[in-house]
Amino acid sequence: MTGATRTTKRVFSGIQPSGGLHLGNYIGAIRNWVEEQDRYENIFCVVDQHAITVDYDPAQLRSHTRQTVGLYLACGLDPERCTIFVQSHVPEHTELAWLLNCVTPMGWLERMTQFKEKSAGGGERVSTGLFTYPVLMAADILLYQADGVPVGEDQKQHVELARDIAARFNRLFGDTFTVPEPWIRPVGARVMGFDDPSRKMSKSADGQYHSVALLDEPDQIRRTIMRAVTDSERDIVFNPERPGLFNLLTVFQALSGQSKQEIETHFAGQGYGHLKRELADLVIAALEPIQARYRDITADPARIDQLLARSVARLRPIVDDTMARVRVAMGHR
Repeated sequence: MTGATRTTKRVFSGIQPSGGLHLGNYIGAIRNWVEEQDRYENIFCVVDQHAITVDYDPAQLRSHTRQTVGLYLACGLDPERCTIFVQSHVPEHTELAWLLNCVTPMGWLERMTQFKEKSAGGGERVSTGLFTYPVLMAADILLYQADGVPVGEDQKQHVELARDIAARFNRLFGDTFTVPEPWIRPVGARVMGFDDPSRKMSKSADGQYHSVALLDEPDQIRRTIMRAVTDSERDIVFNPERPGLFNLLTVFQALSGQSKQEIETHFAGQGYGHLKRELADLVIAALEPIQARYRDITADPARIDQLLARSVARLRPIVDDTMARVRVAMGHR
């Protein structure tokens, strides 16, 4: 079934379990997913197979994968209103990725900016998986015939590649895949590192004060925000040319719900210390209920196991339908 025959749009989103989820994941993605649970047919994935394209520790990967599922639930995703699953629990992701690799020109992958950034200086240690990572991401999306993929601006190129792959497959083998659209949110979609506001906040970045993890203790949250990079000017205004301050105000706006004008008026005549203290209070208050729910959810490990098993069963008809059509179209059945 393609998107053209559905009355409700199907949405696919995923986050790598390469480390603890942080404030940028919550503001830029998960919080929006929670708000839109009843608007779309939502499929939320923990993309653990993407996390093995670089050096990693298997035990940590297993731990972070389960932690990510627990945080999805703690942040408000309801398994009765959406589907939450782990990528490796559905082996057709990698089967479809191989089939799509065989119809994806290398030149398309050589243009991917994220590969250039992550592979810089790696030499022969750079894995083939890192190069073909975007094809696996395309398989994630196309397997479920997704209409939309909410992403940050930095991931837009990957969704556009998925669109190109879907369109090329449809031309070569007949109408098989829904061609997905990237959905970019203009506010709060790109939270930067507190220690380096020129870099997007990342789970894998080094630095004790780079990010606020969703499970950080209040004292650690306060230390990280109080050490955040700003500048030598004094007025507190939304100015992208002042990236450190702009990042703090972006987070404040996302969590407070206030307008830029209201925030600038509130902090008029105040110093950066005052802004940082208020922001720390706001972040701690936002994360406190999430942390409490996470402790409750993870107290019984079987709860997550049962949820994930039900999710795979729920997705099976979509997966089987897509793969049957792909296999027939490519001459395998």
